Amino acid sequence: HRCASAAEGEIRMTKRWTQRPEGSTWGDWGDDDELGRINLVTPEKVLEGVREVQAGISFCLSLPLDFPGGTVLNQRRPPPVVAPTEDMEGNPATFYNVHMSEMKDFGDPKYVDVWADDVVTLSLQYSTQWDSLAHVGAEFDADGDGEEEAVYYNGYRAGVDLVGPRDDAADDGGRHRSFARHLGLEHMAFHGVQGRGVLVDLAHHLGLDWRSVDLATLQQIMDADGVVVEPGDMLLLHTGFATKVLEWERDPDPREIFTTCSYLDARDEALLDWIADSQISALVADNYAVEGLLGKDRDPSRHSFLPIHHLCLFKLGVPLGELWYLHELATWLRENDRSRFLLTAPPLRLPGIVGSPLTPIATV
Repeated sequence: HRCASAAEGEIRMTKRWTQRPEGSTWGDWGDDDELGRINLVTPEKVLEGVREVQAGISFCLSLPLDFPGGTVLNQRRPPPVVAPTEDMEGNPATFYNVHMSEMKDFGDPKYVDVWADDVVTLSLQYSTQWDSLAHVGAEFDADGDGEEEAVYYNGYRAGVDLVGPRDDAADDGGRHRSFARHLGLEHMAFHGVQGRGVLVDLAHHLGLDWRSVDLATLQQIMDADGVVVEPGDMLLLHTGFATKVLEWERDPDPREIFTTCSYLDARDEALLDWIADSQISALVADNYAVEGLLGKDRDPSRHSFLPIHHLCLFKLGVPLGELWYLHELATWLRENDRSRFLLTAPPLRLPGIVGSPLTPIATV
């Protein structure tokens, strides 16, 4: 099988696809690439981020991971449940603290140690998160046979490279009932996600109104604040949404949570082109999905429900960050007439996950 590289027009071999989506980066970093534009976070980009550190101040960019609260935002993603582990004899623990003298094999009055272990049941995309390239794929004729198949970035196949519940799960202890054999976030974690972050403060200019942001509006705000985005930068959008989530104190208003703060206008083709041409390595927002969840549109053609997810995750290999907390960082940057900083934001190195909670750190 052969395909043309967009970068050089050269012919190369691939096992998974003979044609790639128009404007995509499939194959640009090799036939087996699983990082996408995170490949642009090079040692040089890390150094550029480090050079932005002038004050030595760090900001936590994560919500508490039990926010937003409840399941109003997404009924498939329940809040985390934290509990103590069982005691040393296999009984359910009633207290977190287990004294050494209560432990059958180690009990002795001379030991003063008190232990605490816990376990969490956590929806990995409940709160501050990364969306991986395995999170959203598309029906696309990758093998050129005239029929569409379900594929993900760089031609990885649903049911082969990304699998759901399987009858043979018991053979591996049930560990892999649903599993990304490729494109899982462990690759991004191992590569390291540290480089230059650039923040655009939409909330300062637009307030908390629920409104779309097209390319013209985005560029006006960037020009007003002197924001410059360069290839390999990680772009962060401050809308004020996560700040509002905190104010709801785990009891979000079921209507207002879907009609609060700005979002990217995914139906603005010029904006989509800019995202592609900018060569950003990651796109992050403090809102729920970066783009707006607007429901059905009038376009009768086959197209994506979430065009920015489709562009970034499926075509370009740009991971999406959602529900990041940017309030204090945005405030400090504005007070100091800055927009750039060192961003450190690795996902969990847990093989096979398609989304991951994280605690990003911005250092200025």
